[in-house]
Amino acid sequence: MTSPLNPADLGRRLGAGLLSFPVTHFGPDDLSFDERAYCAHVERLSAYKVGGLFAAGGTGEFFSLTPSEVERVVTAAVQSAPKNMPVLAPAGCGTATAVEFAASAERSGADGILLFPPYLTDMSQEGLARHVEAVCRATSLGVVVYSRANAVYTAETLDRLAMACPNLIGYKDGVGDLEAMARIHGRLGDRLTYIGGLPTAETFAVPYLELGATTYSSAIFNFLPEFALDFYDAVRERRRDTVLRHLNDFVLPYTAIRDRARGYGVSIVKAGMSAVGRPAGPVRPPLTDLTPGEHEALARLIEKLPAHLRQ
Repeated sequence: MTSPLNPADLGRRLGAGLLSFPVTHFGPDDLSFDERAYCAHVERLSAYKVGGLFAAGGTGEFFSLTPSEVERVVTAAVQSAPKNMPVLAPAGCGTATAVEFAASAERSGADGILLFPPYLTDMSQEGLARHVEAVCRATSLGVVVYSRANAVYTAETLDRLAMACPNLIGYKDGVGDLEAMARIHGRLGDRLTYIGGLPTAETFAVPYLELGATTYSSAIFNFLPEFALDFYDAVRERRRDTVLRHLNDFVLPYTAIRDRARGYGVSIVKAGMSAVGRPAGPVRPPLTDLTPGEHEALARLIEKLPAHLRQ
């Protein structure tokens, strides 16, 4: 096992390419972790030019995995990815549990941590800052905070954390507040790597690039890696016509299917895996899978793409 990247190098690597958030494969009947299929999936995705791989993240159903399963999934990702591919592990729930997840990430050989919101509680910015500080103190790995749900960071809180926590390297936005994003980047500049993290991040990729978010997490990359990379390149190269064509031909109709039921952000990705002949099993409760009709609608949408973007 190689030594993890230092936090500064990890931040630079993540900001320089599309980010991969692989689904977690489950058996079709018992919903147990299908390690063999997952490893093959990680190997396939890692063959593409991406900035990093986030194992057992939101798209990987972190919320439905036990702590021991998270460590098993992250370890499998580390062992399956090329040695030069940054791998990040999740941490979340309460502060003490998040600290334990950080220790698990180090045992697994991960290069960094994606810190999810604390579980089901309201908190002040002071409490949120203490939560992040505790996790950053507990590990030498680079930490990316995920701003969403009950953990929405202000520019002032992030500024405080950036000064107090040298290993805080990134800010992933799952809210979509462009004014807040402008305030954060305006205040912190290049101190952090900024990541677009909405459920289908492609929809915000263009405005976020202008506000300093050079990369984003692509769930679509799981089943349409060529399309996802073509879209990312078009955004970075400011090829507006290509971006608009991809949005209108696939991304926006895709989100229309996603929005038919709550929780479909992950379910539709696993449906996409099945549609391209690479099934990853069902989602775990409390999520629900797409209906047969919705599966068919997604498959038809994928089939309309040019052949070279369906590989």
